[in-house]
Amino acid sequence: MKRWMVFILAVAVMFGLSACGGDVSNVQTRNVASKMYTSDEIEDAINVIKREFGTSWSGCTLTEIYYAGDEYSSEHQDWADRNHADEVIVLLSSFDVDESGGDGSLNPNSTYDEWNWILVRSNGGKWKHVDHGY
Repeated sequence: MKRWMVFILAVAVMFGLSACGGDVSNVQTRNVASKMYTSDEIEDAINVIKREFGTSWSGCTLTEIYYAGDEYSSEHQDWADRNHADEVIVLLSSFDVDESGGDGSLNPNSTYDEWNWILVRSNGGKWKHVDHGY
């Protein structure tokens, strides 16, 4: 009997934790040509944000995310310098916010378009999210 209680409690905790993040189940992406990054590198950066959004952005639904383009990323090179990295990539996204207002800092029942996500890396390593917003 004790084992069943532990099992049920573990399942309940797992479901509770999975409900803490945002919805990324139907997010769309665009293919944006790049001379700076391969499609795999761009996809890796997008996956970093999808994972974060899915775990931390409660009350929000990510609807679209895509590479902002080489020119836009080049304009943000100072973010790599500030973070002791040598590369920066900028993504743009759209997401919906439910009546909760997400974490309380977003407008309830609204849509955010062209939201920036700034990621950096060094020596072709893993992308690291360092900032977001307009």
